[in-house]
Amino acid sequence: MENLLRLLLRLVVVPLGIMAGICATMAVIIFGYWRIGDVLAGAVDVQATDLFEMLATGTFVLAAVAVTMWAVALIGILFAEVFAIRSWMYYVANGAISAWLGAEIFAPYGDTPVPFDGNLYVIGSGLAGGMAYWLVAGWSAGFWKPVGRVAVAPAMPAGAVPPPAP
Repeated sequence: MENLLRLLLRLVVVPLGIMAGICATMAVIIFGYWRIGDVLAGAVDVQATDLFEMLATGTFVLAAVAVTMWAVALIGILFAEVFAIRSWMYYVANGAISAWLGAEIFAPYGDTPVPFDGNLYVIGSGLAGGMAYWLVAGWSAGFWKPVGRVAVAPAMPAGAVPPPAP
């Protein structure tokens, strides 16, 4: 029964972790590559309609790219769930590799007015997304391996002599 409850919990926590990873991925691209902070601070002269159009259409395209990246990452996530891998380094590496592969698979950048040549931002967004996923769902991966349970040897009774070493 406990394993069934853990499985049901994983079915809720893993999608929440993926959503957190997608949000972190999009935040790195928006604030890093698009430099939206400079635009909002007024350092770049942009009309309000241009800014709205960029945010509306660009966010839609970015969401499609992020979903493609995380579709590739799902392979590594399923592998980690099956083998109960809980290392943050695994999830960060999985995020970076899957973000790069997802960006290469999607690749709509050749026909856009502003070509996306920011592999540094793609890998950085994968690193951030992998870490966000680990913070939400990766640290407790594996529905069959409980978190925090340690096997403890039974205590020896008082006055008992330990067995001789071989």
